[in-house]
Amino acid sequence: MSKAVVVPPNSSSTMSLVEGNLVVGRNALVKGEGAPPKVNVSGIIECSEGAVFQCNLTAESFTGEGDILIQGDLEVQDRVEVEEGNLSVNGNLKAKRIDIDRNLTVGKDLTAERIDICGSLEVKGNTRAQDMDVCGRFSSSAKVEARSIDVGGAVTIKGGRVDEIDVGGSFESQDSLEFRSIDVGGTVKLTGKNSGGNIDVGGSCRVDGDLKFDKIDVGGVVEISGLAQGNSLDIGGVLRVSASLQLSGKLDVGGRVEVGEDLTAQDIDVGGNLKAKSVSVSGGVEVGGSIATVSGVSAASVEIGRRGEVKGTIRADEVVIGERASVEDVYAKIIHMEERARARNLYGESIDIESDCHVSGEVQYTESLRTEENVSFTKAPMKVEKLSPQ
Repeated sequence: MSKAVVVPPNSSSTMSLVEGNLVVGRNALVKGEGAPPKVNVSGIIECSEGAVFQCNLTAESFTGEGDILIQGDLEVQDRVEVEEGNLSVNGNLKAKRIDIDRNLTVGKDLTAERIDICGSLEVKGNTRAQDMDVCGRFSSSAKVEARSIDVGGAVTIKGGRVDEIDVGGSFESQDSLEFRSIDVGGTVKLTGKNSGGNIDVGGSCRVDGDLKFDKIDVGGVVEISGLAQGNSLDIGGVLRVSASLQLSGKLDVGGRVEVGEDLTAQDIDVGGNLKAKSVSVSGGVEVGGSIATVSGVSAASVEIGRRGEVKGTIRADEVVIGERASVEDVYAKIIHMEERARARNLYGESIDIESDCHVSGEVQYTESLRTEENVSFTKAPMKVEKLSPQ
């Protein structure tokens, strides 16, 4: 191979083609020829602290120490590596592998198979990679296409497709995102039409738009401004969905649930209050607080907790009205009212009412009615062959 071309420290050199390696000294300046200016290096580029390249640059690989500035594009066949310093590329950066000890800034598009950044990564164009590992922050002003993103701090991107997202701090996508999994220790914010697999968040998750998913597990609050479709939701705090929520599996929320339109699921377990236009469940509904609907609740079984309150009709195979709870109209095969519960109308096959309960409207039953002491009825219960239509 030809002898290496050396640019001494604190000097300037203009070139266009280097057959072999290029060695650039400390605080040296390399200028390219042509329009736009360009330098092609057939071998390796080695540069020191403060090196500046006023050109588009191509090489087999690029290594350096300290802070380095490239005022154009950088394209290498193999690897870009900078030790104990930052790398700034004003144009596009393309390589097979990128290893930077501190920070990397890219003015346009970034393309690589593997990216390892010990500091932070800022890309002002599109980002395309297979695997990305960033210790600090990662931001991309345009779309990201990647197999995996592993970031210790915060991530801000403008949509795209990422299979696996693992972030220690916060994650924000400012446009539609496709994903397979999102695992974030802090907060998640998504915008647009989003679709993917599992979301696991330690803090809160907010979606300004629609979301399709498999499973969501969030410790705090989940807010979705559009339509939410998925398998299951497990939330420690509060769930708010402005449009409909459609689940094929279970909804499990420790606090309260507010759904602007219809809620469908296999099972529902809510520790606090549940509010929706309608609730349709193939399995059971268990609510510790109140239920408020316009079109009512339909389920195989409904259980209302102590002092709970239900606004809207309940239709189920079995209904349990907890102690001191209050409901309106109930249609079920089996109805059980615990002590001091209140109801407006009861329509069932078998009805069991404990002591000190009150029914202000009708009681109709087709098979049996059992009451304890001090139960009050505004109207006398009626045994009928067929219940009033629902």
